Parts: sequence; structure tokens; C-alpha cells
Amino acid sequence: MVMIHRPYWENRIKSAWGKAPIVWLSGVRRCGKTTLAKMLFAQDSLYLNCDLPSVGEMTADPELFFSNCEKPVVVFDEIHQLKDPSRLLKIGADMFPELKILATGSSTLAAGKKFRDTLTGRKRQVHLSPVLYSELPLFNKASLSRRLLHGGLPPALLAAEKDPSFYREWSDSFFSRDIQKLFGFRDAEKFNLLFEYLMRQSGGAFDCSKTASALGISRPTIDSHLAAMEITGALRIVRPFFGGGRKEMVKIPKIFGFDTGFVSFFRGWNSLRPSDNGTLWEHLALDWLAAENPESNILYWRDKAGRELDFIIAGERDEVDVFECKWSPAEFCPDALKVFREAYPKGKNYLICPVPGPFKKREGGFELNVRPPVRES
Repeated sequence: MVMIHRPYWENRIKSAWGKAPIVWLSGVRRCGKTTLAKMLFAQDSLYLNCDLPSVGEMTADPELFFSNCEKPVVVFDEIHQLKDPSRLLKIGADMFPELKILATGSSTLAAGKKFRDTLTGRKRQVHLSPVLYSELPLFNKASLSRRLLHGGLPPALLAAEKDPSFYREWSDSFFSRDIQKLFGFRDAEKFNLLFEYLMRQSGGAFDCSKTASALGISRPTIDSHLAAMEITGALRIVRPFFGGGRKEMVKIPKIFGFDTGFVSFFRGWNSLRPSDNGTLWEHLALDWLAAENPESNILYWRDKAGRELDFIIAGERDEVDVFECKWSPAEFCPDALKVFREAYPKGKNYLICPVPGPFKKREGGFELNVRPPVRES
């Protein structure tokens, strides 16, 4: 197994430990949680694979376990497999505050029925995304086109060729090991049908009634399955931004699949055409925005005339930042931004493109911050 350091996420975890003794590292299956957990403070940490029955026996008496721990960092990988994980973490945080605890799981902490105590005030959450644009040089200098087609799960990104069996196996495992265990769903056929449909429609507007009619699945079932996918990070629901204007869309959300590899796979793309790049690039830009703004609500804007802006993040004092995602800066059209800024004049305008570095340009009377989706040094 290839072990690759991911400094961006290592620093995020270390920063979170400065605020709370427990860091909950979530992320979809195969995104690299275990590798990251093993490599972080490797010499100074006790790594425990909670899939093993012996770990359950070892931690049955939490006070005894922590009092005999000789390492400053304890890692509980897939902690939801334990009988009473919230009690274990609570005792560790309250009675042994000098310890740093990292717990991993595929979902948010509150998703599992075992987590009756969500450890308020004792934890911070870090959601590990598939490989970011800025991380490509770390993964054998993978090209952007490879990242878009193969996706950002490390095994798929590093594979010599795109292997259809990887995506099928992942989907089956996702239902059986995550969805079924966490939520108790039994009908794998309906769940997978909806999952594949959403991957094919990724980046587009989502209408529950039309989806229910198209798939022959009830609305309550779609609602519950959609919530489970969002909780486990398999998709992002991007809701519309509106400020009370009558001409704005206010209800219909957009659905984004968690990874471009699965989007392209379920669309049947074995290679990418130039027209495919922009659609998949928007997903990669969203990954970066979510990673950089974990506490912010990322929205989109569209008016009833069909003018649309990709992503919106509202700040303080009526400031609203706009993020347009384009494969090339030359593709930007200022018409939608002009209408939007007439209603919301305060805020910055960003154009997220695969360019070498940030620069500014003027278009349609607006100053645009053109930049790649990387953290500025």
C-alpha cells in the first residue's frame, strides 16, 4: 500500500486538537482516513483498528485502558464498530485531557445509533475529501484530467487504468458496511438505483417529485435515502441563495456527487471530451470550497430567467462572495453577476479556474479574482 503524506489534512487535524481533545475524522470509504490516521504522529500514537474484536475487549474498561496508555495520541479507526464508542471517547476526554484522540468513521458523529452522546464541547470534526486539486503533485504528479476521470479516491487515482470493478465494489460496500449498519435500510436495489441516478444527474437541479416518478420510488424513501447519503458524505446538497426577491429560485436544490470518478463512471465516460471538463471541474472547486469553509453554508443562485451563479457564501454585514467555476477564464460571462450585484452589491467576485496562480482581471465592469482552488501561502 502506498503511504502518502497529506500535509493539508494533517495540519487541519493538528489545528482542531488545539481547540478540543477529540478530533472526529469523517469521510467516505477509501478516501484515505486510515492512511492519514496511521501516518499522523506515527511514532507517538497508539493505532487501534476497531474492526478487530480484540480492540473491543481491550477498551471494555475505558478508565483502565486510558490509564495504561503510554502514547500521547490514540487513534480509534472505524470507532463505530465498538459497542459503546461515545462512552469511551467521553471518558478519554474528561479524565485524561492530556491525551489527543483521533476517531474515524464514514459518517458524522451523530449518525450512528450508538452515539447517544455527541460529545458537545469535547470534539472538532474534520471531513476528509477526495484528493484536492492542490494535492495532485503528491500523488505521482497526477494530471488534472486523470483526477477528473478517475476521481480522487487514492486507489482509483493511482491506478494505471480506470477499473470499473473498483466503482462497483465501492458502491456495494458503501451500502452494506455504512448505510445498512448506520440506518438499517434493507432494500439495496432501491438505494443503489437512487445513488446511481444522482451520480448521473450530479451538478444539476434536484426535483424530488420528478425523481420519484422516474425511478418508481416513493418520496419518503427518497427523502430518507437522500439524508443518509448527505450524512455519510456521498453527496452534497447545495441549496439556493435568496434574499427575499420574487425573481429568485428559493426551493430547488442542486445535488453534487462526492467524487468525479463516480460521476464519470455512472455516466459511462471512459474518456473525457472537452465539454465534460467544465462539469467535473465544478465538483473539484466545490471540494476545495467545502474544505476551506467547513463552517460556512455553500449555496448557489439562480433567478427565474435562468441566470445562474455557481456558488455563493454569505459573510457579515451583507457581504456576499460569488464563486464562478470555469475551465478557462475566457468562458466567463458577466450577465448573471451583473443582475446579482444589483441586488447584493457587497462582496468579492472569484473566478475559480485551473490557472497557474492568482491574478485579477476586469470583465463587465467587475473586478474578478481569478485563482486556482489552492490555499494562498
